[in-house]
Formats: sequence, C-alpha cells, structure tokens
Amino acid sequence: MPATALDSLIFRDIFGTEEMRRVFCDETRTGFYLQIEAALARVQARLGIIPAEAAHEIEQQCRVENIDFAKLKAQTERIGYPILGIVQQIVALCADGLGEWCHWGATTQDITDTATVMQIRDALVLIERDMEAISASLAALARRYRDTPMAGRSNLQQAVPITFGFKAASLLAAMQRHRARLAELRPRVLVGEFAGAAGTLSSLGADGLKVQAALMVELGLGQPEIAWHTVRDRIGEVGCFLALVTGTLGKLSMDVKLLMQTEVAEVFEPFHKGRGSSSTMPQKRNPVSSLYIHANAALVRQNAAALLEAAVADHERSTGPWEIEWIALPEIFLLSAGALAQSRGMVAGLQIDADRMRANLDLTNGQISSEAVMMGLAPHLGRQRAHDLVYDKCREAARSERPLLDLLAEDGEIARHASRSELAKLLDPANYVGLAGEMVDRVLAIEEARYRSDR
Repeated sequence: MPATALDSLIFRDIFGTEEMRRVFCDETRTGFYLQIEAALARVQARLGIIPAEAAHEIEQQCRVENIDFAKLKAQTERIGYPILGIVQQIVALCADGLGEWCHWGATTQDITDTATVMQIRDALVLIERDMEAISASLAALARRYRDTPMAGRSNLQQAVPITFGFKAASLLAAMQRHRARLAELRPRVLVGEFAGAAGTLSSLGADGLKVQAALMVELGLGQPEIAWHTVRDRIGEVGCFLALVTGTLGKLSMDVKLLMQTEVAEVFEPFHKGRGSSSTMPQKRNPVSSLYIHANAALVRQNAAALLEAAVADHERSTGPWEIEWIALPEIFLLSAGALAQSRGMVAGLQIDADRMRANLDLTNGQISSEAVMMGLAPHLGRQRAHDLVYDKCREAARSERPLLDLLAEDGEIARHASRSELAKLLDPANYVGLAGEMVDRVLAIEEARYRSDR
C-alpha cells in the first residue's frame, strides 16, 4: 500500500515523474545488478579466469524475468543486502554447477555501487533533458521581453527598474552554469566500483586491475583509480548538484508566486480551467506548480545533507552510513525530476502582463526612478547633497501623493540644473534599466553558441 507522496497513486506524478521512478524501481536496479554480474563473467572468461561455458551459462541466466522477487525480498530481509540473494538465485538456475563461478572476486558493495552509478547515469539524462527545455523557454522569455520594463524589488519593496527579460536571463544564466556543472561532474561521478572485500582486489591477484578495466569498458563507466567503498564524494557531489539545480528552480517559483499576488499581478502560471481554484473562494487563481517546486527543492536540500552525512564512513567498509544513500539518493532524483517537470510546464506557458508591469512602475508617482535623478544632479550638487534633496522630495511625494516630477521641478535649487523635460526623461523607468539589455544579449549569445555546438 503506497504511503508516501512519492509512491502515492494520487500524488506521485505531482512530486515526481514516472520516468524517474522507472530508473530507481526494483526491476531496473535488479536488472543493473544482473547486467554487472553477466559482464563480470564475460570479461573474466575472456581473460581466462573462469571457464567460458560458465560465463555463457551465467549470462543466460542473468535476466530480470528469472528473478523471484518475493524470494529476493525474503533473502534480503534475512541477509541484509540483496546481492547475495540474487547470486544465490543465479547459481541455482545455472546448469552443471557452472553458477559457482558467478560473482567471482566481487563483493556486495562492488555490485551495489556500480548499479547505483548506472542509475545515476540514466537519471542524469532525464535531468539534462528537462534542464535544456527550461533553458529554451527562459531564452525565449529573455528574448521577447528584453526591453520590457518592470520594477526591480529589494526587501520586497520597489527598488529600481529592470526588464522582465533581465529577470528571465538571470535564471537562464544559472541554468547554463548548472549544465556546465553537469558536463564537468559526469567524468567524476560515472565511475564504477570493483575492488573486492577491502578494496585491494586481493581475491583476483595480479589479474584484478585487468578485470576491473575490462568490466568498466563493458559497462561504459570510468575505471576508478582506487577503491571508493567508503569515500563517498562521488555520490555526495551529484546530490549537491541537484540541490543547486532545484535551488534555482525554487527561486524561480518564489518569484512567480510573488508576481502572481493580486496586488502585483504581473506574471501568472499557465491557465487551465479549474487549476488553482479554491474550494470556497470562486475568484481565486492560486499558484500551483510554484508550490510543489518550492516543497521539492526544500526536500532535495535536506536529502543532500543526508548524503553528506553518509560520507562520514568508517574504515574500508562502513556500518550504516552507506545505507543512508539507499534512501536519500532515489528521493533526491525523484524530487528533482518533479521540480523540473513542474518548472518545465510552468515556464513554457508563463503568462506575462507587460501593461501591469508598467502600471506598477507608476504606482509611486516617479519615485522608483529617484536614483536616476540623484545621479543626474550629483555632478552639479555633489552626490550627498543630491541624495538628501531627492530623498526629501520623495518623502514629500509619499505624504502628499503628488507626482515626484512636480515637486522636483518646483524646487529652485534643482531647477537651476535640470529643466522639467530633463527631469521627466530621468524619471521615465524605461530610461533607467541600465545595461539590462546588453546583459540579456550576453546570456543569449552563450545559449546560441551552445545550441550551435550541440548541432
């Protein structure tokens, strides 16, 4: 009976995805165990370590459909690990005692860790695909709204004008960095494990490294320079990477939630009939995807911390920290997949109200551009005097609800250095977005160069 949000029939496709569950399900994991055992027998036969007929028989029996999962459950509960139970079943299936050559020179953690890396490899393909799709949508938003002014906000207050394209490009730049991190970490993380009981390959003598190298070629993984049974930075790195990715998605979701507020109403999640409705307030259009993204991102970070706890392992084979990974790592990937899927759909259909953005820029009667006036007057009055003068006018504008332009133009000291038309130009938010457009262009150029190189 499903008991958590990740396996609930109702919630599982909100917080995770079917594709990612498939990567971490019992059948896939067991299939990787069997693939490794078959590859090990194959390379050992090729190197003359075990009989060729044994390798052939083992390979024939290493099929998921041959495994009795109810029996494997009982074996795992009794033994504490699934690998020996799988080997026992394969040995029993092989004819003429040839199965005794199965798992030759290996240890449980060799098979488990290598299978985990194979799961990570497949899972990262799904992660990368969604990152690419989100990046494409952010690029489209950055390009379309490159010059669309909106209020930049600091401490939840209007600060100075920016553009919506600038906001989208900032997130796109983060996704570009994440994609670069992914390319960099793959060679470090996608490394198999085959080292024997305490990591020295003593059971295979001089042939150990030959077997290790050939096995990794068979599996398409990197060969470790030394055993990493209890040195877990590879697993920790991928967890921290996903914490960074989902942290960016969490920031995206936070901004969308805030921009959807009734009093702001500048950006909205995609509309579908009934989505985000309230059971009692018919007028409401609540954020939905943003909420799940936020929750998933928070839990990915907590599980990443658990992986770092698992890195504090004892001696050459650990007593407990390793098992933390069995719980935390699949959850990290499932939650990350859920956050990416929600983000992908949200960003692709994000609704932008440029008119409302402009209206909100005008809420303070010009005060959002007060820095522009200060900087315009500073060469004539000195920066501090200009600041204090404009500050006083802003306070007066807030009290009187008069346009800041009128108050500035009426001041004799200011009028000596700037005409009303010059002040109006300084106060136009569209004229004070700085180099936002140029920065957007730089981020888009990186995206376009990457697109060309990928083709």
